[in-house]
Amino acid sequence: MFSARPRRLATGAALAAAALVALGVPARSAAAQPVSGSFEQVTGFGSNPGNLQMYTYAPAALPKGAPVVVALHGCTQSAADYYGHSGWPELADRYGFAVVFPQTTAANNPQSCFRWFDAGESRRDKGEAASIKQMVDKAVTTYGSDTTRVFATGLSAGGGMTADLLADYPDVFAGGAVNSGLPAQCATTILGASGCQLADQHLSPRQWGDKVRASAPGHEGGWPRVAIWQGGADHTVAPVNGTELRDQWTDVRGVGNRPTATRQLPGDTTETVYGADPDRPDVALFSVAGMGHGLAVAPGDGDTRCGSTGAYFLDTICSSYHTAVFWGLDSR
Repeated sequence: MFSARPRRLATGAALAAAALVALGVPARSAAAQPVSGSFEQVTGFGSNPGNLQMYTYAPAALPKGAPVVVALHGCTQSAADYYGHSGWPELADRYGFAVVFPQTTAANNPQSCFRWFDAGESRRDKGEAASIKQMVDKAVTTYGSDTTRVFATGLSAGGGMTADLLADYPDVFAGGAVNSGLPAQCATTILGASGCQLADQHLSPRQWGDKVRASAPGHEGGWPRVAIWQGGADHTVAPVNGTELRDQWTDVRGVGNRPTATRQLPGDTTETVYGADPDRPDVALFSVAGMGHGLAVAPGDGDTRCGSTGAYFLDTICSSYHTAVFWGLDSR
């Protein structure tokens, strides 16, 4: 039996130690929701400097020119766990896009965490970040995908790596979604990871934005649009990370951190958007009151529902659906 709510977490020094190593998301194996395509491992996608594995899901009869979504699992999880619970395969069938599920292993990190906190793994053309970029290239070639509609999302450590990827490769990713994750380049060593997870870093929006701009020096184009998902009762990645992510990406997008509009969504969720166009905001912050550490899902029938519950897949609201809408994947 797996609870839809996280276990009680340790406090104090024990919490800091556990968070530093794990960014703890326990795994759960489960059958995927009914879908039209198949979940497959892909080999030979490049030099793979980060020693990752590549899995994909593509709907049957996927047309040329479809988008690609990269979906990164949390610590102690696998690509199959994220495939089975996140809802992205269901949405891929509904809206017509391919999904890449990168996977890391204990050979890289004892808890199978993507190394968002390691400058040798999370920087442009280095380590795991470079491996994921090679996976995108492989998917684009395989499916004939639209290179202007490539997106990245991830949970926890996968969320931290997502933020790094958006900063490293603004020429690749049109948008991203960070779920219970960290700002881009918050930590560059494992010693700094715990502080990022648990405490306010006391940086200005400009200082946060500078971390992104320094990740892609010389970049003169636009920057990804970013959705941020944060639980109000998250004791593993403190809610201040949602605020810091908002400050970082509103600064990068040049829109400031004053809200344009706010609305209430199911699951006791507040969506706050930033930017001149509330119908196509630059940044959206989804705050889920009372939710602990995990990915928000909402099993059941209906357009706004997706995913399945499990440990750290929390029955509140289908974050993947609302992220897909934020990116415009519902409009073919």
